Amino acid sequence: MRSEERWRNRLANNPVEYAMFVAVNDEGQIVGFADGGRERSGDPSYDGELYAIYLLKEHQRKGIGKLLFHHVVSHLASNHFYAMLIWVLYDNPSRYFYESMGGQLIREQSIEIGEQQLRESAYGWRNLMSLQEQL
Repeated sequence: MRSEERWRNRLANNPVEYAMFVAVNDEGQIVGFADGGRERSGDPSYDGELYAIYLLKEHQRKGIGKLLFHHVVSHLASNHFYAMLIWVLYDNPSRYFYESMGGQLIREQSIEIGEQQLRESAYGWRNLMSLQEQL
């Protein structure tokens, strides 16, 4: 399946609690996105999940990531989710962004991508209503 087809399916075949927010520049080009919805691993303490935030490098550190984060938090809170987590590779410097947004390291695990073992960290926010007020 081509990348474009995967994205079309992802956007068309999701429940109402799923949302994707897209950042565009002045020329209308996509420079980043964030998406989130129901937590996927069955964790009883976190019912929502920030699936991903991605920004092109030249658009980072301009407040766009924080704005995308806020949109996902607001969407989850308005759909009656009370807590949220995100999984991030330990070596990914974006984990410091999640820490700066108040995320608490809640656990780590090893995952295999290809034939490589990688360390993954989960950051969590226990109260989305409170977080929404802080943003």
